[in-house]
Amino acid sequence: MQLLKDSNHLLEKRGEEQQGLIKKLHEAQNQLLQSEKLASIGQLAAGVAHEINNPVGFINSNIGSLERYLKNLFVILDAYEKAEAQGTECAAVKTLKEQLDYAYLKEDVVSLIEETRDGVARVKKIVQDLKDFSHVDEAEWQWADLHKGLDSTLNVVNNEIKYKAEVVKEYGELPPVECLPSQLNQVFMNLLVNAAHAIAERGTITLRTGGVGEEVWVEVADTGSGIAPENMKRIFDPFFTTKPVGKGTGLGLSLSYGIVQKHHGRIEVQSEQGRGTTFRITLPVRQAEAAAA
Repeated sequence: MQLLKDSNHLLEKRGEEQQGLIKKLHEAQNQLLQSEKLASIGQLAAGVAHEINNPVGFINSNIGSLERYLKNLFVILDAYEKAEAQGTECAAVKTLKEQLDYAYLKEDVVSLIEETRDGVARVKKIVQDLKDFSHVDEAEWQWADLHKGLDSTLNVVNNEIKYKAEVVKEYGELPPVECLPSQLNQVFMNLLVNAAHAIAERGTITLRTGGVGEEVWVEVADTGSGIAPENMKRIFDPFFTTKPVGKGTGLGLSLSYGIVQKHHGRIEVQSEQGRGTTFRITLPVRQAEAAAA
Protein backbone atom coordinates (compact mmCIF):
# COMPACT_ATOMS: atom_id res chain seq x y z
CA MET A 1 0.00 0.00 0.00
CA GLN A 2 2.78 2.38 0.92
CA LEU A 3 4.54 1.52 -2.32
CA LEU A 4 1.41 2.51 -4.27
CA LYS A 5 1.20 5.81 -2.38
CA ASP A 6 4.86 6.51 -3.07
CA SER A 7 4.37 5.72 -6.76
CA ASN A 8 1.34 8.03 -6.99
CA HIS A 9 3.24 10.80 -5.22
CA LEU A 10 6.17 10.35 -7.62
CA LEU A 11 3.83 10.45 -10.62
CA GLU A 12 2.16 13.61 -9.32
CA LYS A 13 5.54 15.23 -8.76
CA ARG A 14 6.70 14.32 -12.26
CA GLY A 15 3.41 15.61 -13.69
CA GLU A 16 3.93 18.95 -11.94
CA GLU A 17 7.50 19.11 -13.20
CA GLN A 18 6.31 18.33 -16.72
CA GLN A 19 3.68 21.07 -16.55
CA GLY A 20 6.36 23.47 -15.34
CA LEU A 21 8.61 22.53 -18.25
CA ILE A 22 5.75 22.94 -20.75
CA LYS A 23 5.03 26.39 -19.31
CA LYS A 24 8.69 27.38 -19.60
CA LEU A 25 8.75 26.04 -23.17
CA HIS A 26 5.73 28.19 -24.08
CA GLU A 27 7.36 31.22 -22.49
CA ALA A 28 10.61 30.58 -24.37
CA GLN A 29 8.71 30.20 -27.65
CA ASN A 30 6.85 33.48 -27.07
CA GLN A 31 10.13 35.23 -26.29
CA LEU A 32 11.65 33.77 -29.45
CA LEU A 33 8.66 34.98 -31.50
CA GLN A 34 9.00 38.47 -30.03
CA SER A 35 12.76 38.50 -30.65
CA GLU A 36 12.27 37.43 -34.28
CA LYS A 37 9.60 40.08 -34.76
CA LEU A 38 11.91 42.76 -33.34
CA ALA A 39 14.76 41.50 -35.54
CA SER A 40 12.50 41.60 -38.60
CA ILE A 41 11.22 45.07 -37.78
CA GLY A 42 14.82 46.16 -37.23
CA GLN A 43 15.71 44.95 -40.74
CA LEU A 44 12.69 46.78 -42.15
CA ALA A 45 13.24 49.98 -40.15
CA ALA A 46 15.38 51.66 -42.82
CA GLY A 47 12.74 50.96 -45.47
CA VAL A 48 9.90 52.24 -43.27
CA ALA A 49 11.94 55.35 -42.46
CA HIS A 50 12.44 55.91 -46.21
CA GLU A 51 8.69 55.55 -46.82
CA ILE A 52 7.99 58.16 -44.13
CA ASN A 53 10.85 60.48 -45.12
CA ASN A 54 9.57 60.93 -48.68
CA PRO A 55 6.25 62.60 -47.75
CA VAL A 56 7.82 64.37 -44.77
CA GLY A 57 10.43 65.83 -47.17
CA PHE A 58 7.93 67.39 -49.53
CA ILE A 59 5.69 68.50 -46.65
CA ASN A 60 8.69 70.38 -45.26
CA SER A 61 9.43 71.89 -48.69
CA ASN A 62 5.79 72.89 -49.16
CA ILE A 63 5.68 74.61 -45.78
CA GLY A 64 8.71 76.69 -46.83
CA SER A 65 6.96 77.71 -50.08
CA LEU A 66 3.71 78.47 -48.27
CA GLU A 67 5.58 80.63 -45.78
CA ARG A 68 7.14 82.63 -48.65
CA TYR A 69 3.77 82.97 -50.41
CA LEU A 70 2.12 84.23 -47.25
CA LYS A 71 4.78 86.92 -46.85
CA ASN A 72 4.15 88.06 -50.44
CA LEU A 73 0.38 88.06 -49.86
CA PHE A 74 0.84 90.21 -46.77
CA VAL A 75 2.98 92.67 -48.78
CA ILE A 76 0.18 92.95 -51.36
CA LEU A 77 -2.47 93.36 -48.64
CA ASP A 78 -0.37 96.07 -46.97
CA ALA A 79 -0.15 97.91 -50.31
CA TYR A 80 -3.94 97.69 -50.71
CA GLU A 81 -4.47 99.10 -47.21
CA LYS A 82 -2.12 102.01 -47.87
CA ALA A 83 -3.77 102.77 -51.22
CA GLU A 84 -7.22 102.63 -49.59
CA ALA A 85 -6.17 104.92 -46.73
CA GLN A 86 -4.69 107.47 -49.13
CA GLY A 87 -7.56 107.26 -51.58
CA THR A 88 -5.11 106.78 -54.42
CA GLU A 89 -5.41 104.59 -57.51
CA CYS A 90 -4.15 101.05 -57.38
CA ALA A 91 -1.59 101.20 -60.19
CA ALA A 92 1.22 100.58 -57.71
CA VAL A 93 -0.63 97.60 -56.29
CA LYS A 94 -1.17 96.19 -59.80
CA THR A 95 2.57 96.50 -60.50
CA LEU A 96 3.37 94.81 -57.18
CA LYS A 97 1.03 91.90 -57.99
CA GLU A 98 2.78 91.38 -61.31
CA GLN A 99 6.19 91.51 -59.68
CA LEU A 100 5.19 88.89 -57.09
CA ASP A 101 3.37 86.75 -59.71
CA TYR A 102 0.11 86.91 -57.80
CA ALA A 103 -1.84 84.81 -60.34
CA TYR A 104 0.61 81.90 -60.05
CA LEU A 105 0.77 82.31 -56.27
CA LYS A 106 -3.03 81.86 -55.95
CA GLU A 107 -2.95 78.72 -58.10
CA ASP A 108 0.08 77.14 -56.45
CA VAL A 109 -1.13 77.69 -52.87
CA VAL A 110 -4.11 75.40 -53.52
CA SER A 111 -1.85 72.78 -55.14
CA LEU A 112 0.66 72.88 -52.27
CA ILE A 113 -2.06 72.47 -49.65
CA GLU A 114 -3.51 69.45 -51.49
CA GLU A 115 -0.06 67.89 -51.87
CA THR A 116 0.72 68.51 -48.19
CA ARG A 117 -2.59 66.95 -47.14
CA ASP A 118 -1.75 63.91 -49.31
CA GLY A 119 1.68 63.64 -47.64
CA VAL A 120 0.15 63.75 -44.16
CA ALA A 121 -2.35 61.05 -45.20
CA ARG A 122 0.51 58.86 -46.45
CA VAL A 123 2.41 59.17 -43.17
CA LYS A 124 -0.79 58.49 -41.22
CA LYS A 125 -1.42 55.36 -43.31
CA ILE A 126 2.12 54.05 -42.77
CA VAL A 127 1.75 54.53 -39.01
CA GLN A 128 -1.69 52.82 -39.06
CA ASP A 129 -0.26 49.94 -41.10
CA LEU A 130 2.53 49.51 -38.56
CA LYS A 131 -0.06 49.48 -35.78
CA ASP A 132 -2.24 46.96 -37.67
CA PHE A 133 0.81 44.82 -38.41
CA SER A 134 1.97 44.64 -34.80
CA HIS A 135 -1.51 44.55 -33.19
CA VAL A 136 -0.10 46.16 -30.06
CA ASP A 137 -1.75 44.86 -26.88
CA GLU A 138 -3.74 42.29 -28.87
CA ALA A 139 -2.36 38.90 -27.85
CA GLU A 140 -5.72 37.14 -27.56
CA TRP A 141 -7.52 34.97 -30.08
CA GLN A 142 -9.92 37.11 -32.09
CA TRP A 143 -11.84 37.26 -35.35
CA ALA A 144 -9.81 39.04 -38.01
CA ASP A 145 -9.86 40.01 -41.68
CA LEU A 146 -6.88 38.23 -43.29
CA HIS A 147 -7.00 40.56 -46.31
CA LYS A 148 -6.53 43.55 -44.02
CA GLY A 149 -3.59 41.77 -42.37
CA LEU A 150 -2.02 41.00 -45.75
CA ASP A 151 -2.46 44.58 -46.96
CA SER A 152 -1.05 46.20 -43.81
CA THR A 153 1.92 43.80 -43.83
CA LEU A 154 2.46 44.46 -47.54
CA ASN A 155 2.62 48.20 -46.86
CA VAL A 156 5.08 47.70 -43.99
CA VAL A 157 7.46 45.67 -46.21
CA ASN A 158 6.81 47.81 -49.30
CA ASN A 159 10.35 49.18 -49.45
CA GLU A 160 11.74 45.62 -49.52
CA ILE A 161 9.52 44.71 -52.46
CA LYS A 162 8.90 47.72 -54.70
CA TYR A 163 12.36 47.72 -56.31
CA LYS A 164 12.26 43.96 -56.91
CA ALA A 165 8.75 42.93 -57.87
CA GLU A 166 5.28 43.86 -58.97
CA VAL A 167 2.65 42.65 -56.50
CA VAL A 168 -0.47 41.04 -57.96
CA LYS A 169 -3.47 40.43 -55.69
CA GLU A 170 -5.89 37.65 -56.55
CA TYR A 171 -8.11 37.77 -53.47
CA GLY A 172 -11.09 35.49 -53.15
CA GLU A 173 -13.96 35.72 -50.67
CA LEU A 174 -12.80 35.13 -47.09
CA PRO A 175 -14.86 35.07 -43.91
CA PRO A 176 -13.44 36.49 -40.67
CA VAL A 177 -10.96 33.99 -39.22
CA GLU A 178 -10.38 33.22 -35.55
CA CYS A 179 -6.65 33.74 -35.05
CA LEU A 180 -3.78 35.61 -33.43
CA PRO A 181 -3.54 38.43 -36.02
CA SER A 182 -0.10 39.77 -35.10
CA GLN A 183 1.42 36.28 -35.37
CA LEU A 184 -0.17 35.60 -38.75
CA ASN A 185 1.06 39.00 -39.95
CA GLN A 186 4.55 37.90 -38.94
CA VAL A 187 4.13 34.80 -41.12
CA PHE A 188 2.95 36.97 -44.03
CA MET A 189 5.93 39.28 -43.54
CA ASN A 190 8.42 36.39 -43.55
CA LEU A 191 6.95 34.95 -46.76
CA LEU A 192 6.80 38.33 -48.53
CA VAL A 193 10.36 39.31 -47.61
CA ASN A 194 11.65 35.85 -48.60
CA ALA A 195 9.82 36.17 -51.93
CA ALA A 196 11.43 39.55 -52.60
CA HIS A 197 14.89 38.25 -51.65
CA ALA A 198 14.45 35.27 -54.02
CA ILE A 199 14.03 37.61 -57.01
CA ALA A 200 17.37 38.63 -58.49
CA GLU A 201 16.30 41.57 -60.65
CA ARG A 202 12.62 42.17 -61.45
CA GLY A 203 9.77 39.73 -60.98
CA THR A 204 6.26 39.19 -59.70
CA ILE A 205 4.86 38.32 -56.28
CA THR A 206 1.29 37.04 -56.40
CA LEU A 207 -0.99 36.92 -53.36
CA ARG A 208 -3.94 34.55 -53.67
CA THR A 209 -6.65 33.73 -51.14
CA GLY A 210 -9.65 31.47 -51.03
CA GLY A 211 -11.69 29.14 -48.92
CA VAL A 212 -13.08 25.62 -49.01
CA GLY A 213 -15.64 24.51 -46.42
CA GLU A 214 -14.43 25.40 -42.94
CA GLU A 215 -10.91 26.26 -44.11
CA VAL A 216 -9.29 29.27 -45.74
CA TRP A 217 -5.97 29.49 -47.56
CA VAL A 218 -3.40 32.16 -48.41
CA GLU A 219 -0.75 31.75 -51.11
CA VAL A 220 2.42 33.78 -51.62
CA ALA A 221 3.99 32.95 -54.99
CA ASP A 222 7.12 34.45 -56.52
CA THR A 223 8.98 34.22 -59.82
CA GLY A 224 12.33 34.02 -58.08
CA SER A 225 15.21 31.58 -58.18
CA GLY A 226 13.35 28.72 -56.51
CA ILE A 227 14.59 26.37 -53.77
CA ALA A 228 17.19 23.71 -54.44
CA PRO A 229 15.75 20.18 -54.06
CA GLU A 230 18.34 19.28 -51.41
CA ASN A 231 17.15 22.22 -49.28
CA MET A 232 13.41 21.54 -49.48
CA LYS A 233 13.39 19.23 -46.44
CA ARG A 234 15.38 21.71 -44.36
CA ILE A 235 13.65 25.05 -45.02
CA PHE A 236 11.55 24.82 -41.84
CA ASP A 237 14.53 23.81 -39.66
CA PRO A 238 15.57 26.41 -37.06
CA PHE A 239 18.59 28.50 -38.08
CA PHE A 240 18.68 27.05 -41.60
CA THR A 241 19.26 29.83 -44.16
CA THR A 242 20.83 30.20 -47.58
CA LYS A 243 21.07 33.98 -47.18
CA PRO A 244 24.43 35.74 -46.60
CA VAL A 245 25.53 36.43 -43.02
CA GLY A 246 23.56 39.36 -41.61
CA LYS A 247 20.71 38.97 -44.09
CA GLY A 248 18.60 36.53 -42.08
CA THR A 249 18.35 34.73 -38.75
CA GLY A 250 17.26 31.38 -40.19
CA LEU A 251 14.27 31.48 -37.84
CA GLY A 252 11.65 33.05 -40.10
CA LEU A 253 10.23 29.91 -41.74
CA SER A 254 10.74 27.79 -38.63
CA LEU A 255 8.71 30.22 -36.50
CA SER A 256 6.16 30.61 -39.30
CA TYR A 257 5.69 26.83 -39.31
CA GLY A 258 5.19 26.90 -35.53
CA ILE A 259 2.64 29.74 -35.74
CA VAL A 260 0.63 27.93 -38.42
CA GLN A 261 0.74 24.72 -36.33
CA LYS A 262 -0.47 26.71 -33.34
CA HIS A 263 -3.46 27.74 -35.46
CA HIS A 264 -4.11 24.05 -36.25
CA GLY A 265 -3.27 24.77 -39.86
CA ARG A 266 -0.63 23.65 -42.32
CA ILE A 267 1.98 25.29 -44.50
CA GLU A 268 2.96 23.73 -47.82
CA VAL A 269 5.54 24.68 -50.41
CA GLN A 270 6.04 24.00 -54.11
CA SER A 271 9.21 25.18 -55.83
CA GLU A 272 11.04 24.81 -59.10
CA GLN A 273 14.53 26.17 -59.56
CA GLY A 274 14.58 29.02 -62.03
CA ARG A 275 10.78 29.29 -62.02
CA GLY A 276 9.85 30.33 -58.49
CA THR A 277 8.23 29.23 -55.24
CA THR A 278 4.70 29.09 -53.85
CA PHE A 279 3.88 28.87 -50.15
CA ARG A 280 0.32 27.99 -49.18
CA ILE A 281 -1.03 28.46 -45.65
CA THR A 282 -4.28 26.66 -44.84
CA LEU A 283 -6.16 27.58 -41.65
CA PRO A 284 -9.43 26.58 -39.99
CA VAL A 285 -11.99 29.39 -39.85
CA ARG A 286 -12.79 28.60 -36.22
CA GLN A 287 -10.39 27.48 -33.49
CA ALA A 288 -12.04 24.68 -31.52
CA GLU A 289 -9.32 24.91 -28.85
CA ALA A 290 -8.66 28.67 -28.91
CA ALA A 291 -9.80 29.11 -25.35
CA ALA A 292 -7.45 26.42 -24.12
CA ALA A 293 -4.42 27.58 -26.18
